[in-house]
Amino acid sequence: MSAPLGVIVAVRGDGEAAVVAEVDAHPRLAVVRRCADLAEAVAVARAGLGSVVVLSEQPHLDADAVAAIRAAGAGLVGVADGAAPRLEALGVPIARTGLAEAVLAAVDRPAPDFVPPPERGPGAVIAVWGTGGAPGRTTVAVNLAAESALAGHRTVLVDLDTYGASVATAVGLADEAPGIAAVARSAARGEDAAALLARHAVEVAPRLRVVTGLTRAARWPEVTAPALERLWPALRAQADVVVLDLAAPADGGPHGPGPRRDGATLAGLGEADAVVAVGGAEPHQLVRLVHALLDLDGPAPVVAVNRIRASVAGVRPEDAIAAALGRHAGVAEVWPLPWDLRACDAAARDGRTLAEVAPRSPLRRAIASMAEVVIAAARAARGEPATVTD
Repeated sequence: MSAPLGVIVAVRGDGEAAVVAEVDAHPRLAVVRRCADLAEAVAVARAGLGSVVVLSEQPHLDADAVAAIRAAGAGLVGVADGAAPRLEALGVPIARTGLAEAVLAAVDRPAPDFVPPPERGPGAVIAVWGTGGAPGRTTVAVNLAAESALAGHRTVLVDLDTYGASVATAVGLADEAPGIAAVARSAARGEDAAALLARHAVEVAPRLRVVTGLTRAARWPEVTAPALERLWPALRAQADVVVLDLAAPADGGPHGPGPRRDGATLAGLGEADAVVAVGGAEPHQLVRLVHALLDLDGPAPVVAVNRIRASVAGVRPEDAIAAALGRHAGVAEVWPLPWDLRACDAAARDGRTLAEVAPRSPLRRAIASMAEVVIAAARAARGEPATVTD
C-alpha cells in the first residue's frame, strides 16, 4: 500500500481541529504539519513535505503566497464557514463539503494559480527600459506618455523602477503619494484592480494619468510579478496606451524562492507590445547598451540613444552611433535623441513635460516622432488602429 499523501494545514481558529480530524480519518491522507501561520505553511511546502495545503482566510494571504505554494508543487484547498472573498479572488478552490475529496482532487487536478484574469483589453503596453547609469529612461518614458496623450490616446504612465523611482518628481507630484506600492499590494490581496487604479492613478494632464513609484527603494518586495499579473488587464482596459518606466537590471537567470528585485522589470518586458531601449551616447554607455541588447530576450526593441552630441561621438554622431550599434548589436535602426540641456533643465525645474516648457525643442520633436512610430506599432500588435477618434 502506498504511503498517504501529506497534507499541510494552515487553518485559523476553532475549525482547525475538525479539519485535521477529517483529513487524518481518510486512509489516503495524513496531516504532516499543523502550521501556526501562512509563512510556515509556505516554508513547509517549499521544503517538499506535503502535497496539498489546506488553508483558511488570513491576514497575509495574497497572490504571492499562492504563487509560492504552487511553485513548490503543492495543491491548494480552502476552508470557510461563510463567505471567503480573498480565497475566491485568488482562485483557491473552497471545500464546502467533502474536504478529503477536495484534497485528493487538488492533487489529481491542480487548480490554477489564480482566478484567470479578465481577457486583456485593447490597450497597448509600451515598456521603456535601458541601461544603468541614468541614460534618461524616465525622461523618455514621461515625454513619450505625454506625446501619446497629446495625440488623443488615453494614457497611463506607470513607474515600475524598483531602484530609483522618479516619475512623480518629473511630473510635479508629491513623492509620498501611495502609487504602485498601494496598487500592487492591494491587487495581490485579491482586491479589484480596476477600482485600485481608478483611486490611485493621478491625472496630470488631459488624457494622461500617472501611477507613481516607490517612495523608498527598500519597498521593492511589494511590487511582485504575481501582483502585476493582476494589474495588466485593468491597465489595458482603462487606457489606449500604457507606458511603463522600468529599471535597468533584468537578470532572467536562476534565482531562489521569494520575490526578486528585477521581477517588475521582467514582468513589464514580458507584457509589453513594444519595448524602447534607451542608452546614452557616451562611449561607456554605448558599450553597456550593446551588452544589454545582446542579453535581451523577445522581439527586437526600438533603440533610442539619448544625449547625442558631437563632443562625445564625433562630427557626425548619429551616423557613428548607428554604425557602432549595427556592427556590435545588430541594430537596424537607431532613434537619435539630441542633447538639449536647457529644455531638460526647464522641465526638471518645473516638474513639467518638454511639450509644456519647450515645445520647439529638438529633443521634444525627436521623442514625438519616435512616439508616433512606437505607439502605432504597439497598437497594431493589439489589432488596434494607430490613431483614436473621440
